[in-house]
Amino acid sequence: MYVKKISLKNYRNIERLDLELKNGVNIFYGQNAQGKTNLLESIYIGATGRSHRTHKDKELIKFGKDEAHIRLEVQKETIFDKIDIHLKNDSKKGIAINNIPISKLGELFGYLNVVIFSPEDLSLIKQGPQERRKFIDMELCQINNIYYYNLSQYYKVLKQRNSLLKKISKNISLKDTLFVWDSQLIDFGIKIIETRELFIQKLNSISKKIHQDITNNKEILEIKYKPSVTIEEFKEKLEKNIDKDILYATTSYGPHKDDVLFFINDVNARDFGSQGQQRTASLSAKLAEIQLIEEEKGILPVLLLDDVLSELDKDRQKFLIKNIKNLQVIITCTGVEDVLKNLEEKCNIFYVSDGKINTDIN
Repeated sequence: MYVKKISLKNYRNIERLDLELKNGVNIFYGQNAQGKTNLLESIYIGATGRSHRTHKDKELIKFGKDEAHIRLEVQKETIFDKIDIHLKNDSKKGIAINNIPISKLGELFGYLNVVIFSPEDLSLIKQGPQERRKFIDMELCQINNIYYYNLSQYYKVLKQRNSLLKKISKNISLKDTLFVWDSQLIDFGIKIIETRELFIQKLNSISKKIHQDITNNKEILEIKYKPSVTIEEFKEKLEKNIDKDILYATTSYGPHKDDVLFFINDVNARDFGSQGQQRTASLSAKLAEIQLIEEEKGILPVLLLDDVLSELDKDRQKFLIKNIKNLQVIITCTGVEDVLKNLEEKCNIFYVSDGKINTDIN
C-alpha cells in the first residue's frame, strides 16, 4: 500500500499542490513553519478523517478561503482507490471514496492505513491517559471497523448519560430513567474492553522483541492494559457510584477512563524511566504498530515520520531506518543530510518553502 499521488487545494498554507510520490522513501525538508507537517497531516486525514493536531476543521482551511480539498490516490497491489475530502468553513466535511460519498466516518477506515510518529509520540509514556487511549483507539479503528462502531456508540451513550446526570441534579425523579443508558453503556463498554485487551496483548508481544533488539537485550518492555473497571464489576461500579456521578455530572467508570502502562524491567517507565528509556519504549510501540497492521490486514501501512529523527540519538535513528524497509515512508526534516547517510536506497527529495514544494535532486 502506498500513496501514489496527493492533491491539495487551499489546505493550511498550501494553495495548490499536485504531487507524485514513490513507493519507498520520500523526504520533505526545509525550515520550520513552511508546510512540511501540513503535508503529512493531510495524508493522515485521508486515512482517518481527522487531524492529529486539531479538532477544528476550520483550522485546516487556508486563511481567507471558505473551503479546502484533499485528494489522495492510493495503490494497494492491483487495487486503486481515490479518497476525496472536502473541508468547509460553515458545514460538516464531505468524504468520498472513488467518487461515491460516504455518510459515516467509519466507512473511510481501511482504504489507507498509516502509522504516524512525531516528537509528541516520543512523550507518549509520560503524557496523560487520554493520549495513550487515543494511541490505541486510532490503530484499532484502522484495523477493526466493528471497534470503531462500538467506540462511537459508547461515546454517544456516555454523552447522553452525562447529560441526564446533570438534569437529575435538578430533578431527582429522572434518576429512575438512568438504567436505560447504563445498560447500553455496559454493552458497548464490554466490547471495547475485550478488544483493547486483545490488542494490547498482541502489541506487547511484538514490541517486547523490538525493544530487546534496540537495547541489546538489556531491557525488557511490558505494555499492560489498565481498564478503569473490569467487565465483571462494570455494572456494580456504575450502581454504587450513582450519587457521586450525579453530584459531579460525569460518569466515573468505563473505557473512557482506561490507561495503558509501560514497564521496563518491571519498573513503571512513566514514573521512574529516564527520558531515553521512555523514548525507546515509544519507538518500540510505534514499530510494533507497523507489524501488527501487517499481521491483521495483510498489508504494510504508510509510515509518516514528522521531524522525529532529529529527536533520536544516532543508534536509534539507524535502528528506525533499518526497520522501515519495504513500505512507503514519508519523512519531514529540517536538514536532509542526517537522513540520507542512514539510507541505503534511493529516495524522492522535496524542498518545502512557504507552502510550495519543489523536487530536489538526489
